Amino acid sequence: MPLRLPDQLPAIELLKQENIFVMDDSRAHMQDIRPLKIVILNLMPLKITTETDLIRLLSNTPLQLEISFMKLRSHTPKNTPIEHMMMFYRDFEQMRNEKYDGMIITGAPVETLDFEDVTYWDEMTDIFTWARTHVTSTLYICWAAQAGLYFNYGVPKYPLEKKMFGIFPQYTLEPQLPIFRGFDDIFQMPHSRHTEIHRDDILTRHELKLIAESKECGVSMVMAREGREFYITGHLEYAPNTLNNEYKRDKDIRDDVELPRHYYRDDNPNLEPLVTWRAHANLLYNNWINYYVYQETPFDINQIK
Repeated sequence: MPLRLPDQLPAIELLKQENIFVMDDSRAHMQDIRPLKIVILNLMPLKITTETDLIRLLSNTPLQLEISFMKLRSHTPKNTPIEHMMMFYRDFEQMRNEKYDGMIITGAPVETLDFEDVTYWDEMTDIFTWARTHVTSTLYICWAAQAGLYFNYGVPKYPLEKKMFGIFPQYTLEPQLPIFRGFDDIFQMPHSRHTEIHRDDILTRHELKLIAESKECGVSMVMAREGREFYITGHLEYAPNTLNNEYKRDKDIRDDVELPRHYYRDDNPNLEPLVTWRAHANLLYNNWINYYVYQETPFDINQIK
């Protein structure tokens, strides 16, 4: 089944070139099947890039999805044209009374700040609270994972001396969970962050379940509320060249950024990246949609609670 996307969204043409079947609103209205409603709160600086990355992964499910984009009233993006934001995004306040089958909250470039010092923190906490009663299952990614764990469960974050940067092997601790259906014992995950959460802080909170971790980069996935919340500290959605672009952007202007580990062929930045995470990325998003969104959501979306 195709994805149902807003008319003229740039990701549509980009993904059609990759032979991914997407459908704009005009054509979707001809179909009489309730799509699963997915809302994306996109906090990343390069909005169009992140939209395309996430839609690429969501496209693999056989279910029809209706994708909406949420933005914050308390924050104005600097790297995305205002015309794009006005055309494809709505403020949280405009969406507050709606319910969704699934939600994705992305990372944001504010992780070195204390949570309460983030200018839009109050609006974020309002959304975290709202998601628990208006969304069947929510994926929190990178900074959003740390922020959600802090607000919902009091889990602190800790600064790193060097940026956690590269592709790291992860071990599944609960392989029987549907989110890991079809997974190998080890899977790869990109990470790009300056802070971390500690294993012991997760294990001391009975509401949380540590479900994947790495010997090199620590906690990578935490589940709560029987799968209504997933906290992912890395970036499975990243495209092959994302870490390369970040490295070339930052290597001469920051002193805490080293060559991304396990990323370039022969660890040579002049060679192409070795892509080792895309299959599991597709599988994880497909499992999330199939087992935690589709099978748990009521047919009448207004019955979500």
